[in-house]
Amino acid sequence: MPESIQVRLQEIYQTESRQVLATLIRLLGDFDLAEEALQESFAAALCQWPADGIPDNPRAWLVSTGRFKAIDQLRRKARFDVSYEDVADRLENELATEDTLETHAIEDDRLRLIFTCCHPSLAPEAQLALTLREVCGLTTEAIASAFLISPPTLAQRIVRAKAKIRDAKIPYEVPRADQLAERLASVLHAIYLIFNEGYSASSGDSLVRRELAAEGIRLARLVCQLLPEPEVEGLLALLLLQDSRRKARVTTEGDLILLEQQDRSLWDQAQVNEGCALVLRALASRRFGPYTLQAAIAAVHAEAATVEATDWPQIVGLYDALLERMPSPVIQLNRAVALAMRDGPAQGLVLIDDLLTRPPLSDYHLAHAARADLCRRLGQKTEAQQAYQRALALAQQGPERRFLARRLAELDDD
Repeated sequence: MPESIQVRLQEIYQTESRQVLATLIRLLGDFDLAEEALQESFAAALCQWPADGIPDNPRAWLVSTGRFKAIDQLRRKARFDVSYEDVADRLENELATEDTLETHAIEDDRLRLIFTCCHPSLAPEAQLALTLREVCGLTTEAIASAFLISPPTLAQRIVRAKAKIRDAKIPYEVPRADQLAERLASVLHAIYLIFNEGYSASSGDSLVRRELAAEGIRLARLVCQLLPEPEVEGLLALLLLQDSRRKARVTTEGDLILLEQQDRSLWDQAQVNEGCALVLRALASRRFGPYTLQAAIAAVHAEAATVEATDWPQIVGLYDALLERMPSPVIQLNRAVALAMRDGPAQGLVLIDDLLTRPPLSDYHLAHAARADLCRRLGQKTEAQQAYQRALALAQQGPERRFLARRLAELDDD
């Protein structure tokens, strides 16, 4: 196979496979069958594209091929179970009545999949697990680690959720306007997690997965069009403001650059302006929630020319308001870091030491990294080394591990 085609196919798998899967789930009505069809469509591309060339619309080709492969598979199964014959006939009849795969329908399939995964009949933890697995393509191990449970437990959770969707015949669609509100919180959370995995990958050797971050923003815009509520605008603002820093967050070698060291001239000013305007509109409604408050914090950072010029008292105040609405150990950690910037590292260290005595932050690498940084700033070399070592042992992302290793080496050289 020509290397250029192999590289392109790998790129398409990275950027298009979850979208192809979402469309196949809509067309086939079955998660497991769609996942098998996805793999078969890429296997077919591996065989055919070197000879035939890459099609003009690779996504549509993969969807169409996957659909035919699924029908063939059902025909084979029908030799042992005649019930599969009816399903194959239905899918083939539907295929015969469709001239093309409409682009706008394919574009909306990921949003439909999120609403399906976030159906209120599923438990909240199952909604998020299924979304991260099917929409983001995260491994079972990565999701289990994020939820602090075992991979077998997480796998069973996903299997049960798929079975419930199948058995209850949960529709694969964006709900009517009068049903949107009851499912909005789960959907916004799912979109936030999709973006966050793109903004700061949970594992691997890249800090950013650009396609996931862009997809999170696109989905937030779609929901904003469906239901232009203040908190939806707040989420979109948060994603835009976070993503505005993308070019300044990593070196050309892919290494992490902290906020205080970033070249702020690289921040995307158009995204900053749009995000800040959305924040102000959401805040003015007085019907805002946690995403809007997080966006307001990001806006304060975006409006500061330097770290020193940042309005840290305002950021601490916003974290206080955020904790009232959404108590969370991670938000407490972020508030402690902001407090250290306002009142000095010793004040922040007291709070972080207290948080580290309790799960889940006792095994959270960023909490230990934050403690290490404050100890370093206070000249407590031994304590800083120990905290960096603990953070390094817990971190799974390549750029973060390299950053922590560099900080540890700098202390060793002192």
